[in-house]
Amino acid sequence: MLRFDGKVVVVTGAGGGLGRAYAIEFAKRGAAVIVNDLGGDAHGTDSSTSMADKVVAEIREFGGKAIANYDSVEFGERIIETAIANFGRIDVLINNAGILRDKSFNNMSEMDWGKSMHLRETSSNYEIAISVVKGNMAISMNIIYFSAKSALIGFSHVLALEGAKYNVTSNVVVPTAASRLTQAIMPDELLKALKPECVVPLVVFLTHDSCTQTGGIFEAAGGWYGQVQAYRSTGKFLPNAKAECVRDNWQAISDMSNARHFNSIQDVTTELMTSAAKVQEETRNDETRKATFGSSLKSNIIFEEIRRGLKEKPEIAKSIDAIVLYILTDGKNEVARITLDLKSSPPIIYEGDLRDGAKPNATLTVADEDFFNIAVGKLNAQKAFMSGKLKIRGNIVLLQKMQMLMEKNRKAKL
Repeated sequence: MLRFDGKVVVVTGAGGGLGRAYAIEFAKRGAAVIVNDLGGDAHGTDSSTSMADKVVAEIREFGGKAIANYDSVEFGERIIETAIANFGRIDVLINNAGILRDKSFNNMSEMDWGKSMHLRETSSNYEIAISVVKGNMAISMNIIYFSAKSALIGFSHVLALEGAKYNVTSNVVVPTAASRLTQAIMPDELLKALKPECVVPLVVFLTHDSCTQTGGIFEAAGGWYGQVQAYRSTGKFLPNAKAECVRDNWQAISDMSNARHFNSIQDVTTELMTSAAKVQEETRNDETRKATFGSSLKSNIIFEEIRRGLKEKPEIAKSIDAIVLYILTDGKNEVARITLDLKSSPPIIYEGDLRDGAKPNATLTVADEDFFNIAVGKLNAQKAFMSGKLKIRGNIVLLQKMQMLMEKNRKAKL
């Protein structure tokens, strides 16, 4: 059984519906629960202590631990202070509270936006955080509501990335269940089938210590559970395209038949760079590609991008002020030598050994494939060095400087 003994769980909007179901289940599994509820209606107006108090009473009746909090989530720090003051810590945050403003774009007021869209930093310091979002498919008259929920999806994803080094996980749950927000827009028969308790198992698992999932989006409704992901079409490279070119290739651009999901921006970058390299090789006679290096090198495009970056920002070369020789291999044998002269003015990069008897400050020997992966962020340079994939003679500090150069160039491309 997934237990939460010794854990402290904060559930916002826990006075009824989904929030109540979450709070009760966590308490049954041994957690101390902060039952937060403003006690207002579905539109976020009015307030009352009765709803939170009732749930706390239910929990205490079966021997569970619970404390009520009546603050609006706009003042999230007060909710957290309640947890710290009573239990000394916080382990799980269920960001469940929400309001519904049934208005079209033209009928929204500034106050409507403020009530629904204002995001505050209330979940970034906790061991485990989960954003619970109601609905990810917009219906008419709900632009404010669904804009706010879409913002939470992005917020949760970034929180998962930034929180990883602190053992913070963050996931989004998209529940469909009977609640104060859905009772006015769903028929009674459907509401009876979509019990809040059907969503609870997913939330409990995602917030348990044994679950390592983070940065995901999951749906739950009436006993069905699934994952939601964003997919990208194969698309099409159109060098030097104009609007008319985009129009003429729209079918290929928008074709989702071979769409793919990417787990990170690094994967997207690798895909873009690989595709660009293929286009470059196929159109090598184009004037824009006359300055490429050995045609068989996968890292061609990397050196070309370094060349362009140095042309646009020659001051980068001055900060490094060194000559670097790259000896590229196919994994066993040498296939090319590339010289990067950052001492010359302007800085130059060319295929072959150093000119005029100059000597390199550092010589890097690496497989063509590995260098490409290092440049796009798929392979860590320090790990490659420690494992022997990247060998350096000379000034080893230049490795870090060159890595920074490639990272700056990669970010500029993004």
